[in-house]
Amino acid sequence: MQINKKDEKKFKKCQNILKLTESELNSLTYKAALKFDKRTYFQYYWSLLKKNHLLLYSFYPNKDYNSQIIKSFLFFFYYSSGIAVNALFFTDETMHKIYIDSGLFNFTYQLPQILYSSIISNIINLIIEYLSSSENAIISIKSIKFINSFVKMKIIKRIKIKYHFFFITTFILLSAFWYYVSCFCSIYNNTQIHLITDSLISFGFSLIYPFFINLIPSMLRISSLRNKKGNKSCMYKLSQIIDFFK
Repeated sequence: MQINKKDEKKFKKCQNILKLTESELNSLTYKAALKFDKRTYFQYYWSLLKKNHLLLYSFYPNKDYNSQIIKSFLFFFYYSSGIAVNALFFTDETMHKIYIDSGLFNFTYQLPQILYSSIISNIINLIIEYLSSSENAIISIKSIKFINSFVKMKIIKRIKIKYHFFFITTFILLSAFWYYVSCFCSIYNNTQIHLITDSLISFGFSLIYPFFINLIPSMLRISSLRNKKGNKSCMYKLSQIIDFFK
């Protein structure tokens, strides 16, 4: 029996849909991972980087169930939030210190401000990322073998509601960021360089630390899967917990 090209394309498309994504592999139980996850240390580490590194997540073509347009938009939103939050930390005391230093950038003095703004920016970004993500919902559709149309439409409706909240929230926040930073730069002309420098350092830090923090869950997971002596499920679970909270 010959298969025409149209049917062959449909078959390959179905195979790609049913194939587990990296996120699905990462969320497998320990027993399932022993059977299905045959990736090397570097392959798993790379999958974490693609998910947690802002540049890779936003622009690298990754086979997940999130909108590529929204992921690209998030890169610019994260940088905007970083500038706005940094501007919030420029108090009268900070302005006085800049005046005493004759406008020179004092990294030691600015470091706590950079760290605090990075933490607050990351919290805002995590909320926005949650609203923009559709992957978990689509994976839940795939994981249910016999799913009726009512449940399917309910999940799709939930995704649409999240997207509505995402667009409304980002519009409000970006408007607030633009207004506040514009007022700040208009009033404090001589502080603009310090604001940009703080923001770039904070943003640069967010691009560097994923290379190091993702080493920990990678070592724990691969060690638990490759070394089968003893009960390694606790180590495996710990790697998933670290990956979830980092």
